[in-house]
Amino acid sequence: MLRVFNDLTHRLESLEPRADAPITMYVCGPTVYDLAHLGHGKCYVSWDIVHRYIEFRGHRVLLARNYTDIDDKIIRRAQERGMAWDRLAEQYIGEFERDMAALRVLPPDLTPRATEHVPDMIAHIQGLIDRGHAYVVDGDVYFAVETFPKYGALSGRTLESMQAGARVEVDDRKRFPLDFALWKASKPGEPAWDSPWGPGRPGWHIECSAMVRKHLGDTLDIHTGGLDLTFPHHENEIAQSECLTGHRFARYWMHNGFVTVQSEKMGKSLGNMSTLRDVLATYGASAVRYFLLLVHYRQEVDFSDEGLRAAGAGLGRLVKTLARYRARLGPVTTGVEARIVEVQGAFTAAMDEDFNTARAIAVFHEALRSLAALEGADAEAAGHLVAELDRLGEVLGLDLAEPVVSQDLEDLEDGLLAIAASHDLASSDAREALEALVSRRAAAKAAREWAVADGIRLALRDLGISLMDRPGGETAWERVETAGRLS
Repeated sequence: MLRVFNDLTHRLESLEPRADAPITMYVCGPTVYDLAHLGHGKCYVSWDIVHRYIEFRGHRVLLARNYTDIDDKIIRRAQERGMAWDRLAEQYIGEFERDMAALRVLPPDLTPRATEHVPDMIAHIQGLIDRGHAYVVDGDVYFAVETFPKYGALSGRTLESMQAGARVEVDDRKRFPLDFALWKASKPGEPAWDSPWGPGRPGWHIECSAMVRKHLGDTLDIHTGGLDLTFPHHENEIAQSECLTGHRFARYWMHNGFVTVQSEKMGKSLGNMSTLRDVLATYGASAVRYFLLLVHYRQEVDFSDEGLRAAGAGLGRLVKTLARYRARLGPVTTGVEARIVEVQGAFTAAMDEDFNTARAIAVFHEALRSLAALEGADAEAAGHLVAELDRLGEVLGLDLAEPVVSQDLEDLEDGLLAIAASHDLASSDAREALEALVSRRAAAKAAREWAVADGIRLALRDLGISLMDRPGGETAWERVETAGRLS
């Protein structure tokens, strides 16, 4: 049974599809005024996993991901560059889609743009005015927060606490400090659309409500976005949608954790941003995606060179080992069939528990030990287990048949094979191989060959051997059933 953590109820819930209907899913998309950063990568890889896994479990997903292509930031950036705002937005939509394709994020079924839905927004706003939930002031239109008693349910805050901590525009014309703009009267030199309240443009929050209603209906199944959107953006979406329709806006709310740099959220406004384009060029798209999957989507992941290098080494080891067994497609044995069933069960158990990719990745590395332990007819049928791992890798958006060129450990293969063949490290060949690998790793660290050092540590970990660096340069090792010390 697939369970998701619903941020609206703050608990794990079974994902219950509606009868004879696809699961509708809306992903808050980017404001397209600059290149995406790694935080965007984590966000959209997270929801790509949700999309892929729900369909893997046999349910059709109807996925929409919007573009905010009119916004104060877009207008300012276009003015800085001396170009038309719509040309700037179009440019960065193309750049964003290029980055998503590199990360193997599946394209959504629908990519609505804010500028294409201004009439829908105007109709939505007029409906709120007619129902007493919005008011007009000098060509601006504000939502009256106090008319929606459930405001704050998603973030778990009271109106009083939100007033104290919220970043809201100071505007004496508001009836209540948390009232937010649905429509903004035009300013000189800015793009504008005609409306019943005069020329202007929509506020940011209204666009998602209008696009969801038009394309996915009054109630959608899953609404996702970054954790920073919980308040005020998603609170505002709920209020302005439910006040118009009288129906629940979304059944499940999901938010991904941040990418941090030294424990501080990564973002353009903070000046600590690494563009996704640069990160992909430095480490490779496969390694970046793998790095993002090593942490549960709701948790923070700290950006570091060491972490990304280690991820590349781990993925490289996984890909290299599977390649060695992939062509062994002899008759399927009961031993291999049993291991396939074990892998399937462990993988689905991990992913069924709120899409736990960290645990799912561990299943692949456990499978490497299973491959190394196969003997006789089982070893000749090992390719069938690899085929299943390839299939499950696709669910995570990983191509496990694609070489990870940057992590080359060819010269260490004989030593790793010797260790893999020994179940207790009793043989002199296995012990000598382990000592040689530990020495090689020490030399790599001294030479700052981090990819090799990380690759050796992770390759040994895949074989059930943990290395622990001690003060003074000594390295200890430990296995599940035996432990030793190498000086």
